[in-house]
Amino acid sequence: MRKSLWAVVTALTVPVLCAAPAEASVSPAAHLPADVTATECIQGGGLIVVSVDQSGTGSFTKRCQGGVHDGESVT
Repeated sequence: MRKSLWAVVTALTVPVLCAAPAEASVSPAAHLPADVTATECIQGGGLIVVSVDQSGTGSFTKRCQGGVHDGESVT
């Protein structure tokens, strides 16, 4: 009986210890926003959204919305 208990514990423990952490499977660069060109945004299936900054200086913010480059700044 004791031998089978150790076999069960080992069988349940080994896969857990050998499994890679979930964070390791995702590239850290995938979460960081980057600048893309307008062409890259469109080719990736996104749309360019131009917004006026609220600072009153008349400057604009351009972001890629949707597609591969969602949320990235457009240069």
